[in-house]
Amino acid sequence: MSQTAAILHHLSRGKSLTALEALQRFGCFRLAARVRELKDMGHNILSHRVERGGKSVALYVLVQRKE
Repeated sequence: MSQTAAILHHLSRGKSLTALEALQRFGCFRLAARVRELKDMGHNILSHRVERGGKSVALYVLVQRKE
């Protein structure tokens, strides 16, 4: 499974993701680039700034489509 597909699967399960988590879980050094690819495919992914370990980081979440 590609990093992009693995990240989409993770987010689609209602989980959030930071760059450090993406590195630990998927070996992904460029989460923002993978998120851009997913957005370009039409996925609605939002980022929020959060404090983690005394630093401000981006937290990505997928907005679930209503059916």
